Amino acid sequence: MMDFLGKVVFVTGSSRGIGASCIQKFASFGASVVIHYHKERKRAEEVQRIVEEKYRVKTLLVQGDISKEVDVTRMVNEILSFFGRIDVLVNNAAISMDSYIEEKTVEEFQRVFEVNLLGTFLVTKQVAEQMLFRKQGAIIFVSSTNGIDTNNLWSIDYDATKAGVISMMRNFALSYSPYLRINSVAPGWTDTESVLEMNPDIYEEEKKKCLLHRFAKPEEIASAIVFLASEDASYIHNTVIRVDGGTY
Repeated sequence: MMDFLGKVVFVTGSSRGIGASCIQKFASFGASVVIHYHKERKRAEEVQRIVEEKYRVKTLLVQGDISKEVDVTRMVNEILSFFGRIDVLVNNAAISMDSYIEEKTVEEFQRVFEVNLLGTFLVTKQVAEQMLFRKQGAIIFVSSTNGIDTNNLWSIDYDATKAGVISMMRNFALSYSPYLRINSVAPGWTDTESVLEMNPDIYEEEKKKCLLHRFAKPEEIASAIVFLASEDASYIHNTVIRVDGGTY
């Protein structure tokens, strides 16, 4: 059984969806958890309430825009002041601003890049510095099959950043071996709020491409992330694991 007692886990973008599921899954194994949000404080507070009541673990809320270095520095300092360390980082925060290529604006592309790539870099760099000081830690990057081979015509910026996340993961893994274990999860379609609100015809069409004939539940993606962060995955490093139900 996986055990995170005494561990501090920081999940970016954890007020809902896959991030919130990660918080609950880590807490169920005894981890102290850091819940991050940018704008949705009430949602983050609800996640905090659930894990405190259900699992009786220590929690901390941090707010900030991960694409802003000053925000990242402040959040990391808050975590270190409260817990003293970070044992696991899950780079989950990301945005999409879907539109077809001919309609895509520079502002949209730039904002998706700033959050999904620059933000992920800023958080990882600062958290990894304190992990390296102790010569231990696990970092999980949440990419997407969109960054590998299931690109969508309306998400050129999102797809490009998710490919970049995998490349970034490999660079961090090479740079910080052998002290930190660094891996990536590449989810396929997942029943998050935004996906459940998509056009029903597109939803059914995409579901047919999955050999399991359904989309993932957020907790199923979280299970893969928690596994990679655990000692059960102690010899898995610099690897991308697809969690897509056999999408082709």
